[in-house]
Amino acid sequence: MVSVYPVVFSPAKEGGFNVFVPDFPLNTQGKDMADAIYMVRDAIAQMAIYHQDEGKEIPVSSELTSIEVKQGEFVTLIDVDFDEYRRKYDNRTERRNVTLPRWLNSMAKEQGLNVSEILTEALKERLQG
Repeated sequence: MVSVYPVVFSPAKEGGFNVFVPDFPLNTQGKDMADAIYMVRDAIAQMAIYHQDEGKEIPVSSELTSIEVKQGEFVTLIDVDFDEYRRKYDNRTERRNVTLPRWLNSMAKEQGLNVSEILTEALKERLQG
């Protein structure tokens, strides 16, 4: 799921940029514009995934024109792909109980196959294909 959020950039006194995301709300910073964009995208994705994991609603994006800025600040939109972020960074494992026919389980054991690894690969192929 890709979402777009308005963010407020302001120059930092020590260089780089401070960034505020009104819809979550959260703050981050970057040593330059590219770093600030990377950091704010990462922060939004982390916060959204936290909301999902806790069963909370992900905040709806505000209208760009509704964001107030002070002198020297500017607002822009940042896109975040929550599903891509989770695939890339959420590699925690979960234990699952899987039921297999006895003959299939025996053959897998005989051949020294890692059933969890095979199942993971098959699910990735099925869900991403």
